[in-house]
Amino acid sequence: MDTYKITACKPCMIAHRGLSGLERENTCAAFVAAGNRSYYGIETDVHRTADGQYVIIHDDTTTRVTGQELVVEETDMATLRQLRLLDVGTELPRGDLCLPTLDEYISICKKYEKAAVLELKNRMPDEAVWEIAEIVADHGYMENTVFISFSLDNLIALRAKYPRQKAQYLVSKINDPKALLETLKAHRLDLDAKHTALTRELVEQLHAEGVEVNVWTVDTPEDAARVMAMGVDYITSNILE
Repeated sequence: MDTYKITACKPCMIAHRGLSGLERENTCAAFVAAGNRSYYGIETDVHRTADGQYVIIHDDTTTRVTGQELVVEETDMATLRQLRLLDVGTELPRGDLCLPTLDEYISICKKYEKAAVLELKNRMPDEAVWEIAEIVADHGYMENTVFISFSLDNLIALRAKYPRQKAQYLVSKINDPKALLETLKAHRLDLDAKHTALTRELVEQLHAEGVEVNVWTVDTPEDAARVMAMGVDYITSNILE
């Protein structure tokens, strides 16, 4: 398997759910659109299905992106794959838009030499976290993958088997910067924060402790300029390159 390392940049631009400002989020079309542009990486979300497989979708249900309501984690993969997603602009089903598998997402990242930024959705059993990592490893792509999650337990499970794997803890608010920093240091994690939650001073403190900083979701040039001035390492955006 290939194990090449994608060259880093600063700040590195991450396509949020693929190029979701142009194509339906979290589809192969959105991933390929990002792959054909200058992004450093492509972010996405993975859920475990009722039959123990791994599907790419953000929400807990399929309602918003398909118009049909199914609970993702209570539905088998075959049923989910039959759904057709609504196109951006028309909001009508588009024949080539279905929910991707984890294998398809990693394959596209690898083909276009983009970092995979993979969000583990909801709290998963430890075994599911390890299975997801094993799928990425089977593609020879662990070195080019960053795991992210709002669930600290997911990231702790990842650490149990992959102690040096790149991983970021997702947060939307920072009420206690000191406690957050201690958590990141204790589990050797970087940070992926909502861009409004950060200050330049906090970014400097994180960097002083060797913690990299990713911010989401930055969609205006003004916000991009502000977080760049803070010195963040990654910017996650729906549309900015």
